[in-house]
Amino acid sequence: MEVLTGVMLILFGGLASASFYVPFKKVREWAWESYWLVGGFFSWIIGPWLLGLIIVGPDTLIRILQETPAKNLFWAYFFGVLWGVGGLTFGLSVRYLGIGLGISIALGFCAAFGEIIPVVVAGQFLDMFSNRSGQVVLLGILTCLVGIGINGLAGMFKEKDVTEEQKKEGVKEFNFVKGISIAVFAGIMSACMAMGLNMDISGVAIAKTAQVLGVKPLWLGLPVLVVVLLGGFTTNFIWCVLLNIRNGTGRDYISPVTRGAEKKSVPMLANYFFSAVAGTVWYLQFFFYKMGESKMGTGGSWIILMASIIVLSAIWGVCLKEWKGATKRTTLTLVIGLIVLVGSIAIVGYGKNIPKPAKTELPASMSTAVQQPK
Repeated sequence: MEVLTGVMLILFGGLASASFYVPFKKVREWAWESYWLVGGFFSWIIGPWLLGLIIVGPDTLIRILQETPAKNLFWAYFFGVLWGVGGLTFGLSVRYLGIGLGISIALGFCAAFGEIIPVVVAGQFLDMFSNRSGQVVLLGILTCLVGIGINGLAGMFKEKDVTEEQKKEGVKEFNFVKGISIAVFAGIMSACMAMGLNMDISGVAIAKTAQVLGVKPLWLGLPVLVVVLLGGFTTNFIWCVLLNIRNGTGRDYISPVTRGAEKKSVPMLANYFFSAVAGTVWYLQFFFYKMGESKMGTGGSWIILMASIIVLSAIWGVCLKEWKGATKRTTLTLVIGLIVLVGSIAIVGYGKNIPKPAKTELPASMSTAVQQPK
């Protein structure tokens, strides 16, 4: 029952991640960097701090941050900074490819590299070839890359199938070449979130401190998110402000009319509202993910999150008519790509739960929760 509860919580997180960009589509007359930064305040600062202070308690949260070794806080923050680069470009991949294709490709790489990077960092990559668990995981990663390739092929077909007007109807700034390049980079860098949350040198150390101070297992991830997401906010804040300065879009935050000869009314209240909703929904993916992880124990939680996001984002893409005008060949290719991606995630999840020989045991994965002492 605990495992089932954990899976359901993670699926809620997947739904939040797949849905967060939808409110941004309601923002009018603001530059991308402006609404992304407003949403980011709610994603990376307000959300984690507010829920952390309310649920964990202000005194306890501050003590956790004070008593966790500085080096562990640094690594959690640093991985957050690196993930911030992925999160920033992730938003751009959705901007140029749409929710369905952009998220599936970016998260396909995130799932693959999120599994492999911690093993490489720990210096045990070659050990994966010497035991059945590692071999199955590698097979799953390879399958994941094949699924990404098939989805990319679907994007190429779409580029040829639909007219410019149809592209703009579903994705206003659709650009396959630019979008696919960004999605690959975003997926690789986004894997740093897994390292920040669940490696011993970073998030696990913070969670252990929280555990010692009496935080319930269900909420051990909240202090971790405060630190890791602060790193992500740093990267995004700097980049968005630089874009505001370069593009002259800093006035978006305060001006009720647009620039230029043709003055247009800007729905300021609505823009702030929808940006705040998008940011809050985005944060909920990791809020529910860490809760679900605490219920599942070990194995497969990160994979389940990635699978749910990919499938649900594809559904959103269809609902938002991002594939309108595509031929049956293109649609079939997309469906096959999604099936292969979900299959790869199932393979990796299976492989991670195969008992490993003691001498070649893989390091704790991103989906390893901190366990309560018996």
